Amino acid sequence: MNMKDFSKLSLGVILGLSLAACGGDDGTNGTNGTNGTNGTNGENGQTTFVARADVIKTNANIAYAAYSDSLITAVALKDSLNALVANPTAQTFTDAKQAWLDAREPYGQTEVYRFREGPIDFENADGTSGPEGAINAWPLGEALIDYISTAPAVNGNAFQEDDSRAISSNIIADTVTYSTINKATVQSLTNKGDDERNVTTGYHAIEFLLWGQDLNLDLGSSQTTRDATAGNRPLTDFNTSGGCTSGTGNAMADNICERRGQYLQVAADILIEDLTTVVTAWEPASGEHYKKFVAGADASLALILEGMGRLSYGELAGERINVALINNSQEDEHSCFSDNTHRDIYLNAKGVQNSFNASYTRVNGEEISGASIYDLLLTEGHAELANKLRGSLEATMAAASVVDTKAKTGMPFDLCRNQSISSSN
Repeated sequence: MNMKDFSKLSLGVILGLSLAACGGDDGTNGTNGTNGTNGTNGENGQTTFVARADVIKTNANIAYAAYSDSLITAVALKDSLNALVANPTAQTFTDAKQAWLDAREPYGQTEVYRFREGPIDFENADGTSGPEGAINAWPLGEALIDYISTAPAVNGNAFQEDDSRAISSNIIADTVTYSTINKATVQSLTNKGDDERNVTTGYHAIEFLLWGQDLNLDLGSSQTTRDATAGNRPLTDFNTSGGCTSGTGNAMADNICERRGQYLQVAADILIEDLTTVVTAWEPASGEHYKKFVAGADASLALILEGMGRLSYGELAGERINVALINNSQEDEHSCFSDNTHRDIYLNAKGVQNSFNASYTRVNGEEISGASIYDLLLTEGHAELANKLRGSLEATMAAASVVDTKAKTGMPFDLCRNQSISSSN
């Protein structure tokens, strides 16, 4: 979802204004000045020289690492899906779900690289755009993809944008309209009927096919009792040698389960292709966006700050937390099928902190770090602001950790409507 405007001053604006007001090299004491490369000794262990270009390059290197990890884990997810489709057992089903959860860990930290016209979400005048929507769009109107509950929704139609756009058949079950499940079919149906919730690709389409709907009650009342389980799609939904189902007790022909497996594999292939385009653009040696970005001087620094601010306030605090809590709606959760929204919240906040501290831990444990915004603020004489912002981000991560911990100990986000996360960042 694109957030074109804010009504509230964000971290990006605060930092942008403070850094724009800072003086640069005066031509006297800098590298090319009359005093050559000699500088003054640091005091109290504080950095005395970090260039803006250093901060920009570190940010680009971390973006490449985080997107590369997203691609690596997407490939691992595809392998697990292949294993499930080839041999649907309790173990391969569990492994596939875990691979999806693992794949979300690095990707959640890349969201901070949005909102700056980069390779993930650029918008061209000719209507072409980056793959962010195909990768991570939500909420997802699952009725277009596979079967949904036939029970009436308490607060109206929960599965399409509105009743006038209701889906009468789905891709997996309708073997006449959608005779072949392939890349062309799946991609062509995105936003079918001008309904933005008809999302057919990306992480959340795969999530739905692995977990199924989360059918906990959604009555819009703080007194409502819900259970703490995620979606409970049965393993038999993937049986292709007898016993195929579409939900518990609904016997189906084997080809329906075959089509469900085909959809999983096609969606994974599309996800890998989309992530590959982003990784290629950020590749340090040859990536066109990487080269443009590291040469962008203050314009690139402003983009870093804008991405941090817009993700923090407009997207994370607003769309991903506040809307779901105010509407008391599971459909508005970011990962509503798997009940993984707590990790989305934590990882998005972590991505903002990563950008400020210029540090990222890769999925293999490797630490990528370098010149940070914090260092730059110290260099340019804003120690008080640097420490205030660092403290605010630490407080935000502590709050996000509470949401994360509560979910892991029995209170998922859809039960947390009376909980809140401080949007300090």
